[in-house]
Order: sequence, then C-alpha cells, then structure tokens
Amino acid sequence: MQRNASTRYPVLLVHGLFGFERIGHFELFHDVKDALKTTGSRVFVPHLSATHKNETRGEQLLAQIDRVLRGTGADKVNLIGHSQGALAARYAAALAPHAVASVTSVSGPNHGSELADFLRKALIPGRLPEVVAQNVATLFANFLSLLSGSAALPQNALAALNALTTEGVGEFNDKFPQGLPSTWGGQGPEQVNGVRYYSWSGVLPASSPSPLDPTQSICHALSQYFMTETLQNDGFVGRFSSHLGQVIRSDYPLDHLGSLRRTAGAIPDPIELYVKHAERLRAANL
Repeated sequence: MQRNASTRYPVLLVHGLFGFERIGHFELFHDVKDALKTTGSRVFVPHLSATHKNETRGEQLLAQIDRVLRGTGADKVNLIGHSQGALAARYAAALAPHAVASVTSVSGPNHGSELADFLRKALIPGRLPEVVAQNVATLFANFLSLLSGSAALPQNALAALNALTTEGVGEFNDKFPQGLPSTWGGQGPEQVNGVRYYSWSGVLPASSPSPLDPTQSICHALSQYFMTETLQNDGFVGRFSSHLGQVIRSDYPLDHLGSLRRTAGAIPDPIELYVKHAERLRAANL
C-alpha cells in the first residue's frame, strides 16, 4: 500500500555548513527529497551561504520561506535543518513564528560543537594559521557556491566557525532559546509560540568504518577531539548537544553525514527516518 506522508504545510530541507542544493546532477538532499515527494509531501531546498554565521543564513532562509509561501499559497512551512541548518531554522522560527509550523533539528549543534571548539583554539587570532584556514575554507565555499548556482551569496568561513563553537552557540541561544532543554541531556518544550520543535541525531556506529566510504573514516577520526561527549558523538556533533524540543532519539547508529543520506547496510535506514517524521508531522496536522 502506498504510504501517505503528505504534510499540511510544505517541507523545507535546510542544509548545514558547506552544504548546497545541487551541483550538476548531484543533490545533497536527493534521497530525502525523493522519498518525501514519493509519499506526498511538497519539498523545497533553500539556497543558503555554504559558510556564514547563523543569523546571516537565517535571514536568507526567511526570504526563501516568504517565496515558498507566496508560490504555494500555504500559510506556514515545516523546517527540517541538518547540522548548522538547524540553527538557521531556529532563527527563522524565532523571528517569524507565524510562518513556521515546525522546526526539526537533525544532527544539529544546538549547544555548540566540541569539534568547532578544538578548531577555533587551533587557530591563532591575527596570525597566519587563522588567515590561511579562513581563506582556504572561504575559497572552497565559493567554489561550491559557483558550481551550485549560488555564487551571489556571501561566504565567511571564520564567522561560520565562530558561530558553531560552544561559546558562539551559547550567545545564539541566549537570543533564541525556543525549544531548548532546561537541563543537559533533557528534552525541551515541544511547542513555543505555536511552533513545534523536534530533534534526532546519532552516534558513531560501533562497527569499523567502511573502506568504501571515506566520510565514515573522517567522522571516526574527528571524534577523538570530543572531550565532554566522548563516544557519544557523530564525529561533528555531540549527542546531548543536539537535543531540541521533543527528542525522538539521539543515539541512532549513524555518523554525521550518515544522517543525511542512504548508505549500504545502514540500520536504521536514515531516509526512512525522514519519511516517518513526515508521517509524524501529518498526524500532528502540520
């Protein structure tokens, strides 16, 4: 029987750091978008800066939410943000709750990333390492933007890094606390200002990385820089740092990029998590 995950409001899939909508025939959210469309949802992927601070990306998202609302005639949208995309979604919902039905954080650094903390400390302010790192990251972001047709969008790699540290996200949370847990590792309010908040994320699988998928090896290598959430992270974001609103689950055996795409043998199937969530949104009349 054909599944019905047709949400009341359109779904916007919001990419994170170094993300994009499409490069040539490759789409970052290809599997997710196809699965949601097949089950009845209206799906859009906004163009955001590949690297920039949360507020800048959030403003870009607000402009595109407005375009989706005008184009579809809908009153609101459902935002599903992966990684830093969750912070842009939270910003948009905080400033325009009348236009946002729900925010779902997938592997989002809602309390900052210990990896970003390590990288920030490794860069010496005002000296060569910081300048080199910023230039290289910005050039890479510009390259991605050029290929994806978003060359007009501003890029700022250092601003993105600062925005993802524990301190940077802490300052962001002081201004936009909607959906945040009051205790570490807890659940946050499920609804604030009429907006429903959800989250899910994963931790590195116990099995060894597949030699056929280098991104798994990268996530495992980066996990060594986590001190607070050792063995409880996906390589980029700590398990409890990801919590927001109703926590569906935060220990799926998925690395950071594995929560975005289908990989051979992955259990659970990460794409199925998005379809189930669309069904969840539909059941909530969202």
